[in-house]
Amino acid sequence: MITINTIFIAGHARLPQGMAAKSVFETLTITAEVDRKYGVIIQASCTLATEHSRQYIDRILRGVSLKDGVEEPVELIIRHYKGKATNALVAAMKDLHKQFVQLQIEETTQ
Repeated sequence: MITINTIFIAGHARLPQGMAAKSVFETLTITAEVDRKYGVIIQASCTLATEHSRQYIDRILRGVSLKDGVEEPVELIIRHYKGKATNALVAAMKDLHKQFVQLQIEETTQ
């Protein structure tokens, strides 16, 4: 049996009007592959319109531990991303963190 030491989590938020991605998606999604033991983001992606923006979000979130809370990834997004989707990215990150915390609770009660 293969043991996978990561989990895949998604966080969602509404996109603001006037975004290129809004014509394709109603919501913005951040997905992350996260180390199960340490909560570290191994890889992240999002539904922003350009490949460059998706790669940028991956670079700023990679290596952040969700076990340390949501403040650091939110601060990284606010400090480094200067587009219309900042609030949606923050909300999606908070939702992703909430999903992570819920999974942690479920895993410790099993």
